[in-house]
Amino acid sequence: MTAQPTNLSGIDLRAEIERLRKERNAVILAHYYQRPEIQDLADFVGDSLELSRKAAATDADVIAFCGVKFMADTAKILSPNKIVVLPDLDAGCSLEDSCPPDKFKAFREAHPDHIALTYINCSTEVKALSDVIVTSSSAETILAQIPPEQKIIFGPDRHLGGYLNRKFGRDMLLWPGVCIVHEAFSETELLKLKAQHPNAPVAGHPECPPHIIDHCDYVGSTSGILQYAKTITGDTLIVATEPHIIHQMKLAMPGKTFIGAPGADGNCNCNICPYMALNTMEKLYLSLRDLTPRIEMDEELRLAAKKSLDRMLDMASGTVGMGDLGAKPFGA
Repeated sequence: MTAQPTNLSGIDLRAEIERLRKERNAVILAHYYQRPEIQDLADFVGDSLELSRKAAATDADVIAFCGVKFMADTAKILSPNKIVVLPDLDAGCSLEDSCPPDKFKAFREAHPDHIALTYINCSTEVKALSDVIVTSSSAETILAQIPPEQKIIFGPDRHLGGYLNRKFGRDMLLWPGVCIVHEAFSETELLKLKAQHPNAPVAGHPECPPHIIDHCDYVGSTSGILQYAKTITGDTLIVATEPHIIHQMKLAMPGKTFIGAPGADGNCNCNICPYMALNTMEKLYLSLRDLTPRIEMDEELRLAAKKSLDRMLDMASGTVGMGDLGAKPFGA
């Protein structure tokens, strides 16, 4: 468990983070779901895999990943010789938690004629047990390359897998995991919001359940939603994903209005990811100062997990790492 910051009053955290970034030759990564002040100081803001790939391409010695643990693990898989720190090791993921490696291994063994197409939101151990990793931006491209007769296990997100099944007419066997953020949206409240803004399209993430997806004008990855926002002809967009993405939308398109899709009571913060929220400026400062908490990984496990990531990159290189709004050149 990451210790809570203490006795940091009076410290100019941004200035200290900037100093440590240079001293450590560090690159700071921020997922779109991070709080705005962290996004604003990051070298790169984006989706999980694109961030890891961008960091691997730098000459940085240290990667500070402001996201969740499976994202920092992926950065370590791709950059084994770099130090990777995560401001709070308790920053997990409900999808990763829903898919324990031992149970996933048993599930695979019970279906030996299936290949495992696995969403990147999983542990390193599950990646090592998988055939091909997918992201929300690459899943369709990869699935289109797999013969219809090939049986597939898809996990851990049953909503993303179900969306792909419906769109492609597939019958993938779905692991029963869900993202607690995207599960929290209310169809009733969304319909009320659409009635208040009848000309506003709705953009949603495929991790949303079907009763939300059915009301979306666009369904895509976080980066895809950002790109879609640039194309709408109107001035208002309803956004059905974690609301911190709206910060990047406002920076890129200050003349448009972005409204987060509501939760159960129409006015709750239940769609803010509690795991992403564990990362703070204080913890980022401490992680750069002390180079902890550090991601460590067995080399045999890393290489096994990297195989499934490499297969994805081979099959869908043109769809990975796109739509990176809000980035600045490393070292700037």
